[in-house]
Amino acid sequence: MARFHDLTVTAMRKTIRDAVEVTLAPASGDFTFQPGQYLTFRRDFDGTEIRRSYSICAGLNDPTLKVGIKRVQGGAFSTWANTELQVGDTVQAMEPMGQFHIPLDASSQHHYLGFAGGSGITPVLSILRSVLAYEPQSRFTLIYANRAVSTIMFREEIEDLKNKYMGRLTVVHILEGDGQDTKLFSGQLTARKCADLFSDWVDVTTVDQALICGPEPMMLTIVDSLKTHGMDASQIKFELFASGQPGQLAQSHSNIAKTRDTERVALRVLLDGETHTLEMSRDQSLLQAALGSDIDAPYACTAGVCSTCKCKVLEGRVEMATNHALEDDEVALGYVLSCQSYVISDRVMIDYDQ
Repeated sequence: MARFHDLTVTAMRKTIRDAVEVTLAPASGDFTFQPGQYLTFRRDFDGTEIRRSYSICAGLNDPTLKVGIKRVQGGAFSTWANTELQVGDTVQAMEPMGQFHIPLDASSQHHYLGFAGGSGITPVLSILRSVLAYEPQSRFTLIYANRAVSTIMFREEIEDLKNKYMGRLTVVHILEGDGQDTKLFSGQLTARKCADLFSDWVDVTTVDQALICGPEPMMLTIVDSLKTHGMDASQIKFELFASGQPGQLAQSHSNIAKTRDTERVALRVLLDGETHTLEMSRDQSLLQAALGSDIDAPYACTAGVCSTCKCKVLEGRVEMATNHALEDDEVALGYVLSCQSYVISDRVMIDYDQ
């Protein structure tokens, strides 16, 4: 079961004006990571605990653990990290988590296609660095969308990698605001833009694996375009860093909440080898019920985007309102996101330890 550990900040470096790369040294725990995974941090702000997840930007060949944190307007944690966090400070984070990664094989000869929007470059950069270092016969094409040159995170690092791995790394910057010499590289990543890129720049038929991280509308457009141009869903992996579906949760379980919100059901929670028995209302998510009973269940985004709150349903049935994190095979095995799961049976038993 994931628990929080102390990490010391050993270095900090601005990548752009409102984003910082933070280097961390764990005091305990296993912080061995797969390229593309994230760390979930927590901090108390005026009596309120805030949890936020940030992707690891280091590659497997990097001797240090690093995350990229872009400041979000009104974001308590990201603002604090960019303005107050200093070298020598201690932060708390869970061990690496997340499914946005691929197996690496030194004998592979793959062509990877990466799409990133804004701070979505962070996990893609970790994968890119690792592929180039550990798969010497593979190549990588990166398409990176930003508003302007000044908002390109890790711009120098990407250029250095391009020069180091000449012929194996191709980088295309799509800028919404800054005019570029080539019209193809200006504007937003629309379906039309993707079609033009696949027609004139990237032969999708040569791509073995596509990796996408960015805002939901952009991601869905790219996924649809890749499928339209012949890629199978199994060749496409994506990760959202924000949910673009406000209100969906309430709408999805509205029938349960309206008709049975006063009915109490039995819930058993397995966590850290212990079984907790409680009652809950059907209009509560599994996570809300657990936390409301002082059970220290794991969570981060509470929006169905990360997989920190993943658990397995051992008995009963639940309905997931939103799922942007679990693979189809995981759902088939009974895994759910507890922050998005609502009971639709008379009793339910869940296990956080599997």
